[in-house]
Amino acid sequence: MRRLLLGTTAAALLLSAPAMAAPFSFVAIGDMPYKLPDDYARFERLIGVINGMAPAFTVHVGDIKSGSTPCSDENFEKVRGMFDGFEQPLYYTPGDNEWTDCHREKAGGYEPLERLGKLRELFFGEARSHGSAPVALERQADLMPEHAAIVENARWSHEGVLFATIHVVGSNNGFERNLASAEEFFAREKANVAWIEDSFARAEAADAPAMVLAFQANPGWSRKPSDRGGEDGFAAVLAALAKGAEAFGRPVLLVQGDDHVLVIDQPLLDTAGKKPLENVMRLQVMGAGLVHGVTVTVDPEDPAVFGFKPLVVPDNRRTAQAG
Repeated sequence: MRRLLLGTTAAALLLSAPAMAAPFSFVAIGDMPYKLPDDYARFERLIGVINGMAPAFTVHVGDIKSGSTPCSDENFEKVRGMFDGFEQPLYYTPGDNEWTDCHREKAGGYEPLERLGKLRELFFGEARSHGSAPVALERQADLMPEHAAIVENARWSHEGVLFATIHVVGSNNGFERNLASAEEFFAREKANVAWIEDSFARAEAADAPAMVLAFQANPGWSRKPSDRGGEDGFAAVLAALAKGAEAFGRPVLLVQGDDHVLVIDQPLLDTAGKKPLENVMRLQVMGAGLVHGVTVTVDPEDPAVFGFKPLVVPDNRRTAQAG
């Protein structure tokens, strides 16, 4: 029986920063395993490397398969089992390939909302992380009854730094197909905005030195708020992030996937839509053919807080595979 570690739980639930927060590291990954079943071995190698490093935890920002891979129960269950191979806690937030794009013929022609329900049942049935030694976490569904369906939005704290996942996915955040999809989108968008606002409020109340928010999609950072119309699936979330980060003032890290290449920059504009927020960094992780990770060092006592180092598995390089 897997152990439920409660040592971190107290910090997660109380969200209070210790007097002298110690430096730590976590690993960020996403968009993997992508090409199934070919990438299973590469993903297992990466898991082994991460286990050997023993970071505080790992964050997976979604897309556990490609958009042209079947959204089958079998594929879901295989990856769910692989998540248990992480020896430290693994926190996961969904991507579009897991549900919004499952109507595609190559993905199996599934009903996306049915797949979302299955995803929630299989990956988010309990208020705890994944991994062989899961830890308890806060879920929006448990704290906000009006958003009881959104079991995937979660929150925890480590050495005083607040972490939160937000269910924001590609394919225009799921706001594209039909009336049922639109209804789901508006309910999730409302929940996401409420979760962002509440997380910033909790971080402020706890005097957190920094925040990390993780989600799957690249929301189109180059578009200005004034250029986003009513059918933009990311506008409300970006506005909430800008408002919260601007008021918070301390370092904020946004971790996302979607585009599969490593990017570290500062693309979030202020609430006026004029200039990048200097306290906000964006980390876009590698993925798809690049089955590697990023080690994020966190020093709550350092004004910059965050540092980054690519975690490249030599045997997972494309040249190694070709050979």
